[in-house]
Amino acid sequence: MEIRQLGRTGVRVTELCLGAMTFGREIDEQESRAILDRFLDAGGTFVDTADVYGGGASEEILGRALSARRDGIVLATKFRMPMGDDPNSGGASRRHIREAVEGSLRRLQTEWIDLYQIHCWDPLAPLEETVSTLDDLVREGKVRYVGASNFTAWQLAKALGLAALHRWEPFASLQPQYSLACRDIERELLPLCRDEGLAVLPWSPLGGGLLTGKYRRGEEPPPQSRAGDSTPSSFLMRERLKEEHNFAVAEAVGKVAAELGKSPAQVALNWVLTRDGVTAPILGARTLEQLDDNLGAIGLTLDPELERQLEDVSALELGYPYEFIDWITRR
Repeated sequence: MEIRQLGRTGVRVTELCLGAMTFGREIDEQESRAILDRFLDAGGTFVDTADVYGGGASEEILGRALSARRDGIVLATKFRMPMGDDPNSGGASRRHIREAVEGSLRRLQTEWIDLYQIHCWDPLAPLEETVSTLDDLVREGKVRYVGASNFTAWQLAKALGLAALHRWEPFASLQPQYSLACRDIERELLPLCRDEGLAVLPWSPLGGGLLTGKYRRGEEPPPQSRAGDSTPSSFLMRERLKEEHNFAVAEAVGKVAAELGKSPAQVALNWVLTRDGVTAPILGARTLEQLDDNLGAIGLTLDPELERQLEDVSALELGYPYEFIDWITRR
């Protein structure tokens, strides 16, 4: 795999990141370890999880599986989602961050976390409290770098501004949703990350399975598909299935894949992988077959005409003021 810099940090990661959301939740430990081993054998070194995945089971499985080879892995996890019924068991307060990091360190069986990310914006916690606490964790050596996920551009910019003002550790990365079925970050988030040098680690690069051809117009989602569970990603998937535009994008991906003799997943993943500013898309696999198929996206080169077909059918309507600024700039 190609090696890329993690934003402006000195850390290098592989061009694909293995997401462990399925570990301990949708697949058992034996299957999880098989997928992890296959990814590492393929040259992967970058692994992402979260404390909430499987109620901590994902981190526990990774902790047992990686204990003997921790030094060769760039390990990322996230906090913010509720881990229990207590009103303080989630969020981005100093209290919860302190509890969350200790829990993750224990479950992961490690002395440090390479990339510690806030899983989503918390409107209840003062941003100064969140960013200053993350800075403390870096200074204490429990965390090497910090990042954000599911932030708007103004929220991310404010966090970066606070870090610069107070000389706190700035976010090194953003983990946003990004695929041919969801290009919204191209309005502000992706340009902001490019300008500030943040690594971009897209989740759901296959549109929750939509771009693999798994879902069909007018048909119920297949059993055990992403659209059938009760997670936030399931809600997003069901919303996608209501939009005709998304099926048009999926069909275009399928046509390009057929012309290249590749799978739709490989084409869709390669498109994300090769976008300017993207560091490492996050793969989520339930089976070894899915992982092997995704790994086939590496090294694929899309003909400019085929790439144009994908860009045209999935084009994002930028709206005001983005289109106005672009028009003035090009005059």
